[in-house]
Amino acid sequence: MNKAETEYPVQSGGTFAKGILIGGLLGAAAALLFAPKPGREIRSDLSDKLSLATDKTKELSGKVSDKTKSIAATVGGKASDLASTVSSKASDILSSVSDSKKQIAATLQETGKDVADTVSSASAEVSEDVKEASEDISKEAKDASDEVKASY
Repeated sequence: MNKAETEYPVQSGGTFAKGILIGGLLGAAAALLFAPKPGREIRSDLSDKLSLATDKTKELSGKVSDKTKSIAATVGGKASDLASTVSSKASDILSSVSDSKKQIAATLQETGKDVADTVSSASAEVSEDVKEASEDISKEAKDASDEVKASY
């Protein structure tokens, strides 16, 4: 923004409309006061104009009230729909997380069983290898003992 824009800000349309309304009312009052009519007629005219302005104000306030109620109902409905959508999505996410948790637990359980089977199988193989190795060693020791006996 340049210097002129900051020093002289643009007024909103609402402020301008208020200025026109106040100026119009002041102009109408001045015209009535300076009119070449007797006081009784001027008071009657002012009373008529005031009642007309009051009626218009009541009508306008009724329209504004109706519009406000309509907007409030629309906003309430949209907020309710949004809350329902958020609740539904949160429930879906919770369900997905729960399902994933169950799948992970099942996978871990299966993996544990596989590891146990592998360890059991490896243990049996090692046991068999140790048994064969001890038999071989026992046989070699017996052969060596027999050789030593035979040489004496």
